Amino acid sequence: EGRVEVYHDGKWGTICDDQWDDRDAEVVCRQLGLSGTPKALSWAHYGQGSGPILLDEVQCSGNELSLDQCKKSDWGQQNCDHIEDAGVSCDPFTVVHRLFLFSPAECCPFLLPPLAEGTVRLAGGRSPSEGRVEVYYNGDWGTVCDDGWTDLGAQVVCRQL
Repeated sequence: EGRVEVYHDGKWGTICDDQWDDRDAEVVCRQLGLSGTPKALSWAHYGQGSGPILLDEVQCSGNELSLDQCKKSDWGQQNCDHIEDAGVSCDPFTVVHRLFLFSPAECCPFLLPPLAEGTVRLAGGRSPSEGRVEVYYNGDWGTVCDDGWTDLGAQVVCRQL
């Protein structure tokens, strides 16, 4: 369960809850590989996102394999604010597949000095001490490929944090 975010054209963004219903939630749960009872949640039930709102007016029939197959507005075409971010619950599963925690740098960049190249963070974990490793490079956050990833690399990341 959580706020639904999609990746498009190199950016993560939220989905506006206009027309958002349980048929859309069913497709999201299916796309995540979850069965259970899909439930659409509106009005930023899981908190407001930041960054772009990438989709609006999503209208799935419930049979699609992914949101990309559903009727929707063009990418980035929307008339919403983040108070309208869409969410999904795929009961009985309570695993959070992407936990959206935002650092002060993302919410309030004027409060912090600029990020140094090579700064690392963890994203998508159930707690601040676990998650996907991301590295700040050339003004953007990117992921780390796991080819050759060992405990030694994990130890380096933990020391950097």
